[in-house]
Amino acid sequence: MLTRGFVGSVLVLVGGLIVSTLPPSTWLMDQDLLLDLRGAEAGRMLGLAIVLIGLGILAAEWLSLCRHVALAEGEDRADALHLVRYAAVVWSAPLVLAPPLFSRDGWSYAAQGMLAHLGISPYEHGPGVLRGPVVEAVDPRWMDTITPYGPVPLIAGDFAAGLTGNPWVLVVGHRIVALAGLLLLAWAVPRLASWTGVNPALASAVVLASPLMLAHGVGGLHNDLLMVGLMAAALVVAAERGWVLGAVLGGLAAAVKLPGGLACVGVALVTLPLAAPLLPRVRRLAGVAVVSVGTLLGLGAVTGLGSGWIAGLAVPGTVTTPLSVMAMLGIRNVGTLVAGAVVLAVALRWRTGDRSQALQGVAMVVGVTVVLGPVVHLWYLLWVVPFLATMRLPRVAMAGLLAGSTVFGLVAPMDSSLHEAYLAIVLGSLLIALLVPLLLLTRRSRARIERIVSAEWIPVQLPQPRHPAGAA
Repeated sequence: MLTRGFVGSVLVLVGGLIVSTLPPSTWLMDQDLLLDLRGAEAGRMLGLAIVLIGLGILAAEWLSLCRHVALAEGEDRADALHLVRYAAVVWSAPLVLAPPLFSRDGWSYAAQGMLAHLGISPYEHGPGVLRGPVVEAVDPRWMDTITPYGPVPLIAGDFAAGLTGNPWVLVVGHRIVALAGLLLLAWAVPRLASWTGVNPALASAVVLASPLMLAHGVGGLHNDLLMVGLMAAALVVAAERGWVLGAVLGGLAAAVKLPGGLACVGVALVTLPLAAPLLPRVRRLAGVAVVSVGTLLGLGAVTGLGSGWIAGLAVPGTVTTPLSVMAMLGIRNVGTLVAGAVVLAVALRWRTGDRSQALQGVAMVVGVTVVLGPVVHLWYLLWVVPFLATMRLPRVAMAGLLAGSTVFGLVAPMDSSLHEAYLAIVLGSLLIALLVPLLLLTRRSRARIERIVSAEWIPVQLPQPRHPAGAA
């Protein structure tokens, strides 16, 4: 299982070298075989097929891992969480050195970090003011746009750019930062699962080692992975160490991408006494807001980056993504207003002092924000999976989570880089149409999923304090 998954990941890496955008100055572009494959339509389609086969193998082994840990007993049960974490490391390892896969955002991160290092504000200038290898692979769409990200990724990019100007090395550095989010999830998810009595190993498998995570979180190296890791950690730290530390982590999550601040709703809910009246609730929400916003703005002030990210928030809205229902209907602002109303309602009316309810509240506000968002990319689904996976879901919902994590991982290669590459689109669609039924719809695959979602987990019941640490 682990070895086959590793092979799948290697195939994704190999195929990714053929189909991904690379800087022309990189040494790989001097290799005749790679140039021939990248330059021919047949070669590019071969690369796409290799990637999809690799993702299919990863998906199959991930589902096997989920079944194993769901049904584990005795010593296997005790080792299940360790196995999941080990699998996540082994399957991620070949992708660490890969170029940005299925998206060119990683190349933009490298250029934005270089801007910060040179003392040029990424909140005032786009990568287009730079010259040389660091901008060779940046998507032309974003060359003249400012960054919408908070100071955390820019601080990391500034540090990396002080060590090297090689764009590929810079990209690897950003991926390592993203993987810090995976480590935070590996720590936080079992703790969140203990709040609801969910199998911690199965929840961790769904979050850490899925095709969705490997394709978009690790391969795509999106900042969203670090953001959601900080969000999950904020909720756990708030419950175990108090609301102030939880709010600091919530502020750090917002300092990666602003939606990370949604975790602060859960920070307030989980640290209030049971059935808290409105006035104490408002006071706690205000305190959490002051600490988290202070953390966000303080980072900008201390580093000299400022708060220019506020102006950059409009940048993602310059594109229309088919996954955004609100954008497709032409009512982006309506979706934003409804999502804001839901967040406010949860903050003011959701049950307090109950860890499982706080978890559900965060899942609600994050899920609504994604569904009604003016811009939705596939990797935005990473925001909500850690909170859904640690809830006690109905069997149908759990099966849907497994199927969604499989499908949305498999379709990762069908990104904008295939625009107008009609033969590649047709080939990719055909392969996905073959892989999805094999993984999810055959009698054997349906039985595997049924065994996962129907497995019972009887946890050790731990006493929960009436007043979480720091609630007073």
